[in-house]
Amino acid sequence: MFGILLSALNVLLGFVLRSVIVKFVMFFALFFVTSGFISYLSSSGILPSADVIGSSLGSVPSAVWYFLDLFAFSAGLPLILSAMLTRFIIRRIPLIG
Repeated sequence: MFGILLSALNVLLGFVLRSVIVKFVMFFALFFVTSGFISYLSSSGILPSADVIGSSLGSVPSAVWYFLDLFAFSAGLPLILSAMLTRFIIRRIPLIG
């Protein structure tokens, strides 16, 4: 009876070490690299800042803003830009992309 419990504990411990902890370390490393990459790109000036985007959208005429508001452009543009940036970064990671 004790051997069965020891065997079950060994299987459970092997599962936790192989799947849970290793995946946690890998995803944490990927997150760390990705967040560092984004902060480097934003500090080097490659990615546009919010001020630049705001000033470029400030020159849009009011007639165009009417239709942009109908299509919820102010909510959709940040979602689309962040999804495209995330897709770009994920494709550049060697293990995933």
